[in-house]
Amino acid sequence: MMPRIVAFIPAHNEEKSIRDCLAGLADQSLPKYIQLDIFVIADNCSDRTEEKAFEAAKDFGLNVIILRTKNNKQRKVGALNTAWKYIYGDPLAIYFREKSEYQEMYQQSIKAILGMDADSRLAPGALQALWNDLMSQRNIGGVMAKYTMRMPKKKKLLAKDDVIYEDKIASGEYGGPMARWWTHQQKQDMASWLLNLQYHGGSTYVLGGQATLFRPEALQSVVDVNKLDGPWQNDSDVEDMLLTWQLQKLNWKTLISPSARCFVDSMKSYHTFRQQRNKWQSGTVELLTNKDLNVQTRHKWKLWRSQFKFLLDLVIRILFIVLLVIALATDQFYWSWIWIIPVILASILNTILAIKTPMHRPIDVILAALLISPEIYLWVNLITFCQVWLDKFSAHKKDGWANQYNAEKGATTSKLGIGLLTIAMIGIVITYLCIQYREYLTSQSVQEAIDPYLMSGWILLTYLTIIASIAMIYQVWTLRAKYKA
Repeated sequence: MMPRIVAFIPAHNEEKSIRDCLAGLADQSLPKYIQLDIFVIADNCSDRTEEKAFEAAKDFGLNVIILRTKNNKQRKVGALNTAWKYIYGDPLAIYFREKSEYQEMYQQSIKAILGMDADSRLAPGALQALWNDLMSQRNIGGVMAKYTMRMPKKKKLLAKDDVIYEDKIASGEYGGPMARWWTHQQKQDMASWLLNLQYHGGSTYVLGGQATLFRPEALQSVVDVNKLDGPWQNDSDVEDMLLTWQLQKLNWKTLISPSARCFVDSMKSYHTFRQQRNKWQSGTVELLTNKDLNVQTRHKWKLWRSQFKFLLDLVIRILFIVLLVIALATDQFYWSWIWIIPVILASILNTILAIKTPMHRPIDVILAALLISPEIYLWVNLITFCQVWLDKFSAHKKDGWANQYNAEKGATTSKLGIGLLTIAMIGIVITYLCIQYREYLTSQSVQEAIDPYLMSGWILLTYLTIIASIAMIYQVWTLRAKYKA
């Protein structure tokens, strides 16, 4: 029996995207001695996902097997494990079933397992590159493709009288200026992460589920050591990160490919983006703080450093706003040109990142240089950071998967408008009070009473800004390397 790669594609109501995903696999070129089998797991589907998958398989000449989940309550994890058990057996099965000679041979013929999302598409040659990377060393457990968010086409290109106008918009293929802006910010964020990983050797703390090629032996070792019924676990909102940590604990290398690319969908609105990042952040924090999961990663300090950076960015901005308001209200504000240094550093850093982001637009570079896009994007992530850590100490645990899925379906609404209105009202009230009591606030007695605290605050802010500036200088230094995102 020929050696083969098998692809696991969990698909829950993916009739609009499954054909494009399979078309990407049809574009791949593999050595003549390698065969590709594709398992599409129709997970509790109520649409035409199965029919579309069969049509695509016939049109592209692919060997596609459709599996159906039954009462799956573990979403993507349950779907992936369904495909795993179909090949490797179910340890929880009540009755023992001896494998046929064909099943034994088929299982032994599998040399790699490709985990993919149904809304992802591999670039031509990506699977060959992943295969070469995986087979380059015996101890590599998984190799992840480089992810690039697909930019929606301009919404104005669509005719309003198009009979399927609404379907095209709902598919995400087209979008307005804000959807395209959100897509680029996520693309630039991903590029920054990939460049950083490559600079530090290519090892990653998460093998993303969008497109990762695994060594079957590595996945089986996770199942055996942890006494699982499948490699993927539902104990975390970030099942791909949990699996990666388990692989690293067993001394398997987890790497990103230097050349394989996969195009993935982005979150195209504030609300869907926030729900996705809430899930990612809460899952990461849970892995970092939950000792019961008994997992380790050599990247743990890097993840903690990322959390501390969010905290530093938050403290710097809040402290600056508070000190600025007090200084202006009491007429004790003094401008210093040295404050422009961190602004210039941030502009240089974000301009370089925008330029190194694949398929960037001129407007993206301009907005990055002016710090408009990076600052807005950072504030959204800081809000997520605060919410996740507040939820961490809450007795009620939220279902990250359900929240994200409901947001993507439009079943929930954003509170952005209410939040912006509240901030505007607070600003108006503070401004009114400062004007109304201007004479008292600028009196000598008030100035003398506040001055020591104000000076201490500015000194603290200076030290924190120096730390942040050093971090930016180091990041700019790492970007000089000729790695590609």
